[in-house]
Amino acid sequence: MKKKSILIPVLLVATVIFAGCTSQLDVVADKSISSFESVINELPIEADSEDSSWILTAPDNSAKFLWSKDFSSTTDYDVKLEFDSQPFINAGLDISKLPEGAIYGDKIILGTDLSDEKSTYNGEATPLDSYKKIVEKSRDSIGYHVALDHYGIDLENGNMFEWAKDISTNDKDIVFVLNPQMFIDAGVNPQEVEGWVFAKVETMDKDGKKIEVDKFLKPFDLK
Repeated sequence: MKKKSILIPVLLVATVIFAGCTSQLDVVADKSISSFESVINELPIEADSEDSSWILTAPDNSAKFLWSKDFSSTTDYDVKLEFDSQPFINAGLDISKLPEGAIYGDKIILGTDLSDEKSTYNGEATPLDSYKKIVEKSRDSIGYHVALDHYGIDLENGNMFEWAKDISTNDKDIVFVLNPQMFIDAGVNPQEVEGWVFAKVETMDKDGKKIEVDKFLKPFDLK
């Protein structure tokens, strides 16, 4: 089947809908699990024993998405993005102006905590089992992005990790999503960050009204 090409121009139009009733929530949750399984089957997933997390690495090694095996054991965030700082530095970033803890070596780390509960499993945990714990313990962090046909995890402050509902028909199978404002405030020229697309994205505010927000996007096709 030919893949559906979804362009991401500077004026990207996308809609993120977080379902508002129980039946819709269940559909999003269930489908997000099966689609996440398809994605992680296409990529090598590593275990970070020190941080009690799973690591999904972008095909070009420039970014990672990490999710907790055990919410009570993660050392910083339960879900987080880790990516190379150099493209942002080259575009003007003053790392001293980033929030405390955002820089670790040559990486930038952004994430959030979801729960303090201990995660228990029947047998040894798998990456998919741990994603199911996110759905179970932090359902509100999972959303559906209609225009790109993606599911995603909200990492707060406008940062997200998204993946395609169907990787056989979508050419943006995983997308790392950043709120650029923090970087702009720290001196970055958003048009000059190599490897990231700076785009306007249409989304919903807390009242359900459509608004446009700026994002940095790093998409990958896995098929």
